[in-house]
Order: sequence, then C-alpha cells, then structure tokens
Amino acid sequence: MLNLDHHPSGRHFLQIPGPSPVPDRILRAMSLPTIDHRGPEFGALGRDLLTRIKQVFKTQHPVVIYPASGTGAWEAALANTLSPGDPVLMVETGHFASLWARMAGKLGLQTEVLAHQGDDPEFPSAPNWRRGVPADRVEQRLKADRGHSIKAVCVVHNETSTGVTSDIAAVRRAIDAAGHPALLMVDTISGLASADYRHDEWGVDVAVSGSQKGLMLPPGISFNALSPKALAVARTAKMPRSFWAWDEMVEMGRDGYFPYTPSTNLLYGLSEALDMLLGEGLDQVFARHQRWAAGVRAAVQAWGLPIQCADPAVYSPVLTGVITPPGVDADKLRQLIHQRFDLSLGTGLGKVKGRMFRIGHLGDSNDLTLLATLAGCEMGLQLAGVQLAGSGVQAAMAHFSAHPAPHVRVA
Repeated sequence: MLNLDHHPSGRHFLQIPGPSPVPDRILRAMSLPTIDHRGPEFGALGRDLLTRIKQVFKTQHPVVIYPASGTGAWEAALANTLSPGDPVLMVETGHFASLWARMAGKLGLQTEVLAHQGDDPEFPSAPNWRRGVPADRVEQRLKADRGHSIKAVCVVHNETSTGVTSDIAAVRRAIDAAGHPALLMVDTISGLASADYRHDEWGVDVAVSGSQKGLMLPPGISFNALSPKALAVARTAKMPRSFWAWDEMVEMGRDGYFPYTPSTNLLYGLSEALDMLLGEGLDQVFARHQRWAAGVRAAVQAWGLPIQCADPAVYSPVLTGVITPPGVDADKLRQLIHQRFDLSLGTGLGKVKGRMFRIGHLGDSNDLTLLATLAGCEMGLQLAGVQLAGSGVQAAMAHFSAHPAPHVRVA
C-alpha cells in the first residue's frame, strides 16, 4: 500500500531516465471514462493512433501496439521473426542490451554477443559500456558468416543504462556492406520521441519501444514497428507465439481494433501525447532534448566528474550517466539525495552498479526542473564528501542563459 501520510511537501522530482514525469494534460486525458473497445468510438480512436504513431517512428509500414512493457515488445520482435535455434548477433552496449540477449537465450535462440574490446580505466573489470555499437565489427562478423546462418542483428538505439546513443544508420550500412540478409532489430525504448529515430530511412526491420520514456506516458503499452521484410519473414518463422503474434494485430488494426482487450485509458493518454509531440514538431522535440542534455553535461563537467558515455559523438539527449569517484558508492549517494531532497535519480545497472548514477532529462521537464535537479545532485555530492571542481548549477545556468530555447523570444 502506498504510504502518503508523511510525503514531503511540494512535488517529487522524478529525474530517472524513465518512467518519465507525466504531463498533467496526459493524466487528465487518461481519467476519461472507459469506452467499449469493440464499439465504433474506439475504432475511430484506434485508427487514428495507429496512423499517427507511424509519424513518430517515421515509417509508412504497420506499427503494433501491445498492452505490455517494452520487455514484451522485445519478445514479440524475436518470436515473430525467428525459429528455435536460430543464431542471432546481440551487440552489448549496456545492461539492457545484455538483458535482451539473455531473453533470446531463454527463448531457445543461439545468441552470440558482440561487445566492445579494450579495457576502460574507469571500469577495469567490466565490459566497455561507454561507447555505441561498433558498426565496423558488425560488418566484419557478418562478412565472416559466409553461410548466412545469423538471422538477426539486435542493437539498442539509446542505451538507458549508460547514456549512449548508437548510430543505427551506420549499422544498416554495415549489414549492407557485408551483403548479409540478417534482419536489423532495434530497441528504441528510451530513444523514441526524445532522440531522432528514422525507421524506414535507416532500414530497420523491427523496432521496439515503450510508453514510459519520450512518449511521456505511464508504463503499460509497447510497440513494434515493422518492415515489409519482417512481415514476410514472420510468415515462415517457427517460434511459438500467440499473444505477441503480429498477423492478427495487423489485420484487426486496419479497422482500429485489437484481438484482445487493449489498455484503453493508456491509449487516451497516447492520443494526447501525440497531440503534444506532433503539435510541437519532432525536430523541435529533438532539439529541446539536445539542449537540456548539453546543459546537464556542462554541470557534470564543471563538477569534474566523468560522463559515462566516453564518446561525445554519441552523447544521449535522454539521460546523462555520471561516474562517481573511486570509493564513493553511487547508490548510497542516490539514497542520500532522495532522503534529503525528494529527488529520484537512476541507479547504475548490472556491471556498473554502485559506480555511476543517471540523470534523466526527458518527459515533463524544463530548464528550472533540471536546474533544481542539478542543485539536488550538487548538494548531495558535497554532503557525501565529494570534492567538486566547481559549481555544476552555475555552469548549467550559464548554458541555458546563453542558449535560449528556440521558441523563446529574446529582447
């Protein structure tokens, strides 16, 4: 049971990289009365959503919406396109890439994990989770697969555990340069609607996403965006599937309906989110996130702390990972900040747990939200005894002042 008896005054600062803060207008939309999911009103809603969500994925092809988390859409991507024992190449760039690979193994697929080579001085005993997908190594591996046994290449667009955004177009070029027929599957769960994603232009076969990140919704719905090649492969794939099956979803989706009960009120929220995102314009949305990210990185650099992403070319616009000094437990620091300032930050996951924390800059945020977040981090770091090189809050203030949002009129 949720204990509200001693909740601090004011609004909790939810600055994890998802679930992201939900705008009030989306919460209001979700509070509308539930309608008959077989009636004509729902059909109109479904047709509208299944048309407009294509604009966010930048695709002309079908998008399937599941009443599930992003993990479910991971499974759907694999189950609809592959057969038991199929080899798949899973590129490990962080914790979520490794979880997707683990799922593939549990489903009976033959997983081969490709990870960055070379030690990182910050994490000498862990794989290098500070860089994006090495497209050149993907190309080399596929060229070596002369019999084309590898059926899919699975990569993460924006790795939520690290703050690294990979170049998906480069991965497609690598597959094409190798002359390999493998499907390209992309997890854009935290990337969609925050970082530029182009399903058709980048030649992605299956995209996976979820509601609780850039779409600004609570958790509970997820997506597969499909290519014609993926739909064709699905007709002969032998993995067992029922709930996740695309065929019924695509067929019934033409009329705006689902083969089973959908998350009706979350779909109301999705409609409102699409109004907001498409009304603002996706290019403006992406620029807004890039600007926020640059301000947060300016703060981290002013503190003198390393950013988890070691390659500035692939800095994430969605979140920034901050590496704590040796001997400083990042989770204890997060706990201190939460207790003192009612601010939630993302934990380090998997092999970097305890060595880094994550600041989300997405969802229902603005400059002042992020400045308050950085103030909470700065105070927490000082209380934990971390010697800072300078004030990150001042650095972020200077950045936001010098780089006004595009919609702001400067006198």
